[in-house]
Amino acid sequence: MFALVEDGSITKYFSGNRGFTLNGNQYSKQVFTLWSEAERNAIGIYTVEMDTSKRKDEQWYTNTNVSYAFAGGKVTGSYGDATVKPHADTLFTAQDEEDGLGTEGEVKAEGLKTQLIRKIKQQAAGELQNTDWYIVRKADVGTSVPSAITNHRAAVRTKCAEMETSITNASNTAALETLYARDENAVRPLGELPRLET
Repeated sequence: MFALVEDGSITKYFSGNRGFTLNGNQYSKQVFTLWSEAERNAIGIYTVEMDTSKRKDEQWYTNTNVSYAFAGGKVTGSYGDATVKPHADTLFTAQDEEDGLGTEGEVKAEGLKTQLIRKIKQQAAGELQNTDWYIVRKADVGTSVPSAITNHRAAVRTKCAEMETSITNASNTAALETLYARDENAVRPLGELPRLET
């Protein structure tokens, strides 16, 4: 990304994939690839240098929009302080209901824990779905379900409940991040749902 600086202020941004007109002169997109930084700077075009030191993982945090500044002969894009995503659901208030925005007490915005638990439940449902036909067959024609299948289905439900509890009991964002952090063997403290071996 590039920025046009005029009289010490950024006035325009360029992606670098098309030509442009500046002060009555037409420039091709090659300005961004073939010209040196000094040559671009001479006409007021600067490469935007990104400072991502405050940018955090968007699974857990809400990052600010990037702000751009020109100083010391450089254009820098930087993030402000990220905020943690709320863990708990936000509910509609009496005022929200009065304003016609929703019903008091119902979920206005899901919290991070609700989202993570829903994802675990969906994964468990997907794993159970692979063996649902055994259950349907038993209901339809009375064929017994192999013990390996019933054991697997029970293990999936048990592990799903354990994972939900771990998420619910995480005291803060750092604790949630730790649950999902994989080690050098790609193992995470939260664990994985059992998979049926075929």
